[in-house]
Order: sequence, then C-alpha cells, then structure tokens
Amino acid sequence: MASEMDLSTTFIPSLYKPATLLPIARHRRNLLYLVETYPVTIVVGHTGSGKTTQLPQYLDQAGWCADGKAIAVTQPRRVAATTVATRVAEEMRCKVGEEVGYSIRFEDQTSASTRVKFLTDGMLLREALVDPLLSRYSVIMVDEAHERSLSTDVLLGILKKIMRRRPDLRIIVSSATLQAEDFLHFFAGGEFKTDAEPEELGGSVGRIISLEGRMYPVDTLFLESPAEDYIERAVKTVFDIHLQEDEGDILVFLTGREEIDTAIQLISERGATLPPKAQALQPLPLYSGLTTDQQMYVFEPASENTRKVVVSTNIAEASVTIDGVVYVIDCGFAKLKAYSPGTGIETLTAVPISKAAAVQRAGRAGRTKPGKCFRLYTQEAYEHLPDSTVPEIQRSNLTPVLMQLKALGIDNIVRFDFLTPPPAELVIRAFELLYSLGAVDDYAKLTKPLGIRMAELAIDPMMGKALLSAQSFDCLSEILTIAAMVSLQGAVWLQHEGDRRFSESARRKFTVEEGDHLTYLNVYQAFVTKGKKDSKWCRDNLLNYRSLQRAVSIRAQLKRYLERFGIKTDESLSSSSYQQADLSRKPEQIQRCLTTGYFAHAAKMQPDGTFKAVSGGLTLHAHPSSLMFNRKADWVIFNEIMQTSDKTFIRDVTKIERSYLTEYAPNFYKVQ
Repeated sequence: MASEMDLSTTFIPSLYKPATLLPIARHRRNLLYLVETYPVTIVVGHTGSGKTTQLPQYLDQAGWCADGKAIAVTQPRRVAATTVATRVAEEMRCKVGEEVGYSIRFEDQTSASTRVKFLTDGMLLREALVDPLLSRYSVIMVDEAHERSLSTDVLLGILKKIMRRRPDLRIIVSSATLQAEDFLHFFAGGEFKTDAEPEELGGSVGRIISLEGRMYPVDTLFLESPAEDYIERAVKTVFDIHLQEDEGDILVFLTGREEIDTAIQLISERGATLPPKAQALQPLPLYSGLTTDQQMYVFEPASENTRKVVVSTNIAEASVTIDGVVYVIDCGFAKLKAYSPGTGIETLTAVPISKAAAVQRAGRAGRTKPGKCFRLYTQEAYEHLPDSTVPEIQRSNLTPVLMQLKALGIDNIVRFDFLTPPPAELVIRAFELLYSLGAVDDYAKLTKPLGIRMAELAIDPMMGKALLSAQSFDCLSEILTIAAMVSLQGAVWLQHEGDRRFSESARRKFTVEEGDHLTYLNVYQAFVTKGKKDSKWCRDNLLNYRSLQRAVSIRAQLKRYLERFGIKTDESLSSSSYQQADLSRKPEQIQRCLTTGYFAHAAKMQPDGTFKAVSGGLTLHAHPSSLMFNRKADWVIFNEIMQTSDKTFIRDVTKIERSYLTEYAPNFYKVQ
C-alpha cells in the first residue's frame, strides 16, 4: 500500500491550477461574510470555479472548525467524494483520513482529527440516525444540489428541520444552474414578499452569491442526420479529432459501464493501427463501479506524445473536473432511474438528456482553452430535449427513502417538507412493499426489531430483509457473502478481450445450477481460499481482483452491523476449512431465504425462454451475464432490471419454487 500512497501524493498536484488563480479566490471575503451573517448561503458557480475544493478550506481557516467542530461537504456521487477529498488533503498537506477525510458506503477514511469531511448525501443521512441534529458540524455544504438526487432532496428537507433547532448551524447549497432561487425559497419558506427586491429575496434566512467560472468559448457541432449507433459514431469521432484537431484530451459521454468497456476496446484496437508517427491514444474509463484508485488514473496527465480519451458516464458532467479536456463528444443519452408503480419495478434506462445537461457537458471542453463539443445528435433533436431532468424523487422506488425517513423519526411523510413532493402513487407503492416485507406495521410505523434494523443496514431493503431472515434459515454466513457480492453490481467478472467463449468457460467453473446468487457464493469462497493472496489466480479465472477485495470488506462491514444488533455470526470455521461440501445441503435454505426479501421480484419462465414478471406481466430476458441465460427454470427471483433500447433484462437470477412465494409473502401473493 505504501507505494500507492506515494503515487497519489506525487501526481495529483499538477492537475489543478494554484488555488489563488481559481475564480472563487476573489470572492473569499464576501463568501465568509455571508456564511457568518446568514443561516443559508446559495453558491452558484460553474463546475471548475473551485467551490468544492476551496470553500471548505476558507471556512476551516476562518475558524469554523474550532472547539472540535467539523465541516461536512456532501456529494451526490461516491466518485466525487473520494476524488475531491484526495485533492483537498493534498492542498492542506495531510493524508486522506487525517484533517481531511471522506465517508462513502462501505468505506470510511476519517479519524478523530478530521475537520473537513466529504461524504455522499446518503451517508450524512445515516449519520443523522445517530445524531439527529448533526451536532458535530458547524457548517454543512450540500454540493451539486441541482442534480436533485433522491438523497439530496431528503437531506435538504432534514436540514430545513434541523435549522429551526440549531440557529448556529450554517448551510451552504451549491448549484451549477439557475435553480438557486428555488433553493432559497425552500429554506426561507413563508418569509417571502412576491415583489421583493433581490436583497430581500431571502429575508433574514439567506443570500445567493454567484462565482463566475473561467469559461473559454466552446464551438458546438451537431450531426446532420441521426447516428445509427452512437458508440460506433463516438469512436469514429475520437479518431477524426485525433487525426485532424490540435492537441488536447477528449472526454466522451456514454451511458454506462458496458458501453464504456465496448468503446474502450474499440479505441484500443483501432489505435493500434495508427500510423507509426502519429500520437498514441490512451483510453480510460470513468464510472461509479470503479475502485477509488482506478478512478484516480483519469486525473493523471497523459504520457509523452499521447492523447488521453476519458470515456465516462454522466459523472464527469458536473461531479468531477478533468483538466486538459479540449474536446467533448456527447452521445445525448444518460441512464436514469425510472420506476413504474404499475409493475413495482425500477429500471435503469438510457434516455435523452435534458438541455441543461447538454449545456453542462459542452462546458467541460472550455476549461483550459477554447474547445469543441461534438453532439452525436441533430440540432432538431436538441430543440426537442426537455429543459431539465425530472428530480429523482418523482421517478424512483421510494421504499428505501421512506424507511430512512421513518428511522429519522419523521412519521408523517405527507407533511415532510420536500423540495418537490413525490407522487402519491409512489408513496403508496413503497408502503405496500415495506408492509409486505414486515418492515412497517398496520399503522405504518417501523416494526421492532426488523424494520428498525432494516433501516440501519446500508443495503437495499429487499436484501436487508433476506439478511435479517438468514439466521432462521441457518445460512447467515452464506447470505452475508451473497449480499456483499450483489452490492458490487455485476463488477465480479472481467471480459476476456475478444473471446466470448473463453469468458463462458471461465465462468462455468464456478457455476451452480441454482443460479447467480449461489454462483457468487462459490466465487467468493474460491477467492478467499485461493485468490486473496494471488491476483494472478483471479486474472486466470477472469475474476475482478479489486472488486472481490471490496466484497471482502463490505462483508466485514455488514457482519459488524449484525453483531451490533446482537445477531451472532458464528464463523469459527476458518475460511480454509470452508470446503465446497458444506454447500450441498444449503441451496434450498438460501433460495428460501432470498425469497423472503425478493418475492416482489419474481418471474415465471415462458416456453420461449423469456420470463414474465409476476407483478404487471412485463416480458423479461435473462441478462447475458446471468447463468439463467439459455437455461431452463420454472420460477425465479432476481435482483435488478436493466433496460436497453429494445429489451428488458434481469440480472442476478436464482431459481425458486412457486410455493415459496405464497409461503413467505402471503399478503403480497393472494393465491389465485
């Protein structure tokens, strides 16, 4: 580990301009005055104005961390929390985890000396479970609030409540767009005069301050006719830029990990055929499933005579700033959550982005010098895009949110102050599911102990229910492993370059007839026995060594939660004596136990090999990464649904018996 630490301390500084040159520097006194004077300050600034890295340092220098207090800065995404913390620690000349730290799900790099803490907004909500007034913090900055993620919206509502009880607390909301007035209205609630002067807008509650970022002009180019295949077109555009345009790195926006992997492979293959004198191309992926160290590569300057191509999801739209980017290629789509209350199923679907997002993406090209943005869609298509993205709270499965609000002591959800209230139908659906999981009672109160424990576990309620039922099925150790493996979101396997058959046969070694969950268990046990000390073994078996290491640490965290609840996780068996033999009697218990949590995600196989979802009759296909792809089963449960343009896939699928559904979820399945 020592060598990795040296690396990160040597290469990060060169990525950024000296702090004094950032646009925010000349607003320093004004910012500190506003924070001193008003409970709420809304900071509007382009990505790259320095607000995320500098403002916390100004506050620290101005004494907001005296008397053991700390400053919290929340981010909607894990990637941003970790990369920004690394950067600020560098500027404050400390190691991450000392004066500057971060906390994301399943990874906490903070200590008693931490004064500036970067965390995901979800993690700050979790802290409120233990400390309802968030009394450790003197200032809480909600960064990138315009992204309107689920947790950001809930956090803003909670902060508004806390503010009434803590006049000393300072709240800073940073937003890249024109939503500033909405945020101020929200906090000032009721204090408004409709025709107020701008100064009076926030009354005594707050003010808006704008930091204009350094922006160079960006030329925007559209396609004349729509692209057949935007991945193919993006790769072609990379090579056009590379061979025809001046120096500068390229940032490509695609929608998800699989597209990114495909594009990177295509760029590598075609890059190998470039003329010998041409600059080399170095493609790098950026998406949230990467480990922290893999994400840091993106910020390294490209090597001599090489042009860097970062292929990213919409993380790079607002959360992280990659210097050196002069060209942006925008596919015009992003994966967004869409929840259908009819089927009770949440899908991640690639949908056209909003105009606001398109503008934000283009702006990434004008950071260091004038740039160009190549939009892989027509001008006409742009005109038809929605102005802004629908807030997540209006299109998500609210089950986890409602559970969290209940756990925070907010019993009357209808009266909770949301920036945008969620549709009633979504709230009703969420309560139905929580009720059938046994997490809330007839009065919609969290049940003791089950509901309260489910709310405390940092995992999806369905998996939480299975984990908390596991002891009674005598498969606790196995479900712990499965829960850790599922939270890797499919990042278990490596793709073998170009050879699909080889990938298949590598997976087959671990395959368990019952399905994906038990296969994950097999993979994990093999990893702990053979692969933990031997990353070559993982490569040979096409297993993602870093992801599996992460699974080991997630499992340990979940185990600590259970021990806190007084649930004994007796694993006196050392991992080496974990022979495959003790799996033989377990599959049925595991299948039953998973059904107690995932009964709402059940489907029946049709004669043509597709599946029909029980709720809502959706037609589903097993994802190619699933073992159930081209296998026979009668009934199955699944973890998640993914939608592509033409098909709906289910991932992490396990066979079950139909009778389990009526046995473990009688309220949910009234037997026809």
